[in-house]
Amino acid sequence: MKFQGRKIYRGRAEGEALVTSMRISFYGGVDPESGVIVEKGHELEGQSVSGKVLTFPTGKGSTVGSYTLYRLKMGGMAPLAIINAECETITAVGCIISEIPCVDKIPIEQLKTGMRVVVDGEQATVKVVD
Repeated sequence: MKFQGRKIYRGRAEGEALVTSMRISFYGGVDPESGVIVEKGHELEGQSVSGKVLTFPTGKGSTVGSYTLYRLKMGGMAPLAIINAECETITAVGCIISEIPCVDKIPIEQLKTGMRVVVDGEQATVKVVD
């Protein structure tokens, strides 16, 4: 399976997808020290985004979320890449300042946690390699 999307930030990453149908708030929803999702009731609560291809519909919350993504990157706990159905400004800015490959306009409901995917930010593609 290969999907054509829209480039948010360049770069290429390959790794295991961590997929949720719920929106993510990086500020207050993800611990910047550990990369673990701490938002109560979130379907990924207790799981780490670190080293994963984080896949979610869109972001939510404070603009400080962009800097939380940056803190994750500087601390070595950031996702390898981000895939969105619709990337909003907070996630886009966070990916740009943190140099995290990001693609949106992807039908994320066709991706499942554990799939191995390649995100090519330059070509704006997501390819399942499993």
